[in-house]
Amino acid sequence: MLRRIPLLVAAASFVLAAVAAMPAAGTSIPSGEVIHGQSVLEPVYNDETGAIGYVSTPMHAPDPVKTNPRAWAPFYLPVYPVGSTVGPTLLCEDVPVENCPDHGPLVAGAAQAIMPSVYGGGVIGHDHLMDFPGGTEFNIAWEPVLVLFTNAAAANEHIIMDTQIDAAVARGDAILVPVPQLTFHCEAVPAVVYGLGTPFR
Repeated sequence: MLRRIPLLVAAASFVLAAVAAMPAAGTSIPSGEVIHGQSVLEPVYNDETGAIGYVSTPMHAPDPVKTNPRAWAPFYLPVYPVGSTVGPTLLCEDVPVENCPDHGPLVAGAAQAIMPSVYGGGVIGHDHLMDFPGGTEFNIAWEPVLVLFTNAAAANEHIIMDTQIDAAVARGDAILVPVPQLTFHCEAVPAVVYGLGTPFR
């Protein structure tokens, strides 16, 4: 059973949502939020296959959504400390420049507060993982769940699938920190739309 630990941090607006798969063989890993129209878009891993897709939400969407928790599905955010060997690219990077400014600092701050023995020296970034349409945990609303490593060595594993999350938690190498107050609705966007966006600063 996965261990869930309540998070006591101030709520802020995560700009996260659903997914459209990208043909990815041989392509580079995208990183960072972009603005297109009145929406913020960012990349996400399919947590069942490791494929890359894209997520979107309107810039002024209400937060959190008001839906029955039975209709929620997990949206995982593995967080990597300074010194981790993962990379070279994370979907959201805190160094050398913050490229997910609306939630990256909140994620990093929460990791440092909850697990200072691992994240006290800083955070290099995080990824996003979720089920794509047809997956066993695809639903209408998404609950952010931080995946925090319990030791520095464990943080050298690049987690992009839920089987890796389950294994890390079972070994005691990671904990899950759900953030139900930031549950959000999702919208699928194709790779071309993400490519048309301008970096979110």
